[in-house]
Amino acid sequence: MTFFHRFHFPLCLLLLALPAVSHAANEPPAEAAEADDGYQAMETLTKAMELIRQNYVDEKKVGYERLVASALRGMLEDLDPHSQYMSPEVFAQLKESQEDTTEGIGVTVSPKGERMVIVSVREDGPAARGGVMPGDAVVRVGESVVEKLSYGEVVRLLRGNPGESLKLTIYRSTTKETKEITLVREVLRQDSVRDAMVLPASLTGEMKIGYVRLLQFNAPSAKELTDALDGLEEKGIQGLILDLRNNPGGLLRSAVDICGEFLPGETTVVTTETRHPENNPPPFKTKARSRPPRSYPLVLLVNHGSASASELVAGALQDLKRALIVGETTFGKGSVQTVLPGERGTAIRMTTAKYYTPSHRTIHEKGITPNIISTLTAEEEKAIMEWRRDHPVASAEPTQIAKLGDKQLERAIASMKGLLVKQ
Repeated sequence: MTFFHRFHFPLCLLLLALPAVSHAANEPPAEAAEADDGYQAMETLTKAMELIRQNYVDEKKVGYERLVASALRGMLEDLDPHSQYMSPEVFAQLKESQEDTTEGIGVTVSPKGERMVIVSVREDGPAARGGVMPGDAVVRVGESVVEKLSYGEVVRLLRGNPGESLKLTIYRSTTKETKEITLVREVLRQDSVRDAMVLPASLTGEMKIGYVRLLQFNAPSAKELTDALDGLEEKGIQGLILDLRNNPGGLLRSAVDICGEFLPGETTVVTTETRHPENNPPPFKTKARSRPPRSYPLVLLVNHGSASASELVAGALQDLKRALIVGETTFGKGSVQTVLPGERGTAIRMTTAKYYTPSHRTIHEKGITPNIISTLTAEEEKAIMEWRRDHPVASAEPTQIAKLGDKQLERAIASMKGLLVKQ
């Protein structure tokens, strides 16, 4: 979730006329102040900037605006991979990404360790057709080496105008391969719910188990899921498997509303904690509803590509004993970035808080550990993704799903059978 505030920072050097330091009686001892002396640090920065301006060989590169922008960029990127200084072009791209359509190749990326990792790949997008897989690391976008770029710059390069070609170089750790792929950007519609069905008897026996894939959390997601569940309940399902694998997240409010399908109203799902407790926003709670929550057993499927809002849903339903989680440990993205617009179309994006599950677990850099671990090999995951890529329909046939050989889904079905027998 991104919060927008108004904040201005000057793009000129205002440090040359710092006021004299005054020491109040209640200030810490001198040795403590010297440990992190802001005025001394600013003086060091100012002197370094002036030395660069006076002595760097290329005078065209040492304007105040450019140097300050470079300093801000380095300052923020050194904090964590999600904080960044955004040029007007990058900030404009960020605002455009909130729309219902996006121009690009159909991938979601996120920093992880030293790499820029592809979290999810849209099966109906150019990247999927080119053989890109979740977990691939982006090495180059065009001729730009990714390790020299910020997260925002990578996203900007991946996006573009429909019809434009893009050369993408990826590294696949499972096979130790580096591949160069040429893709053509498209306009991709942001959909959410797919493959709502009653699973075939060949997988479930006499039990009627519903299945829904949720690809992301956008504004229509909760309504789409409500409609899908209503349709499955009319068919008499006894339990539901909600597949959040390779779901990169999206809108937090949408995730909370989806939790509200299965939890009573006014249930706390997520809390947000900042550095200063007095500034913590109210917890996110499910809405009061006229209808009771859906009470049948629930199993959530997750994997390494389940990130952000997906992890918050899984963590909340796991903590509240409302769902059994099956699959692999999730991605581990649970921090809040605040966007602070600045002058001339620029902005600062900064990590200002972390999300916590109802039992006060943080998912950031840890992820959600399933109740039941079930993994796929790289070959199995690739086969399933290729099948979905070659069958880009809104709803697959149950008999086709049965032939996929999806061991994680089969483990989720076995778990659901156990819940139904116990019930």
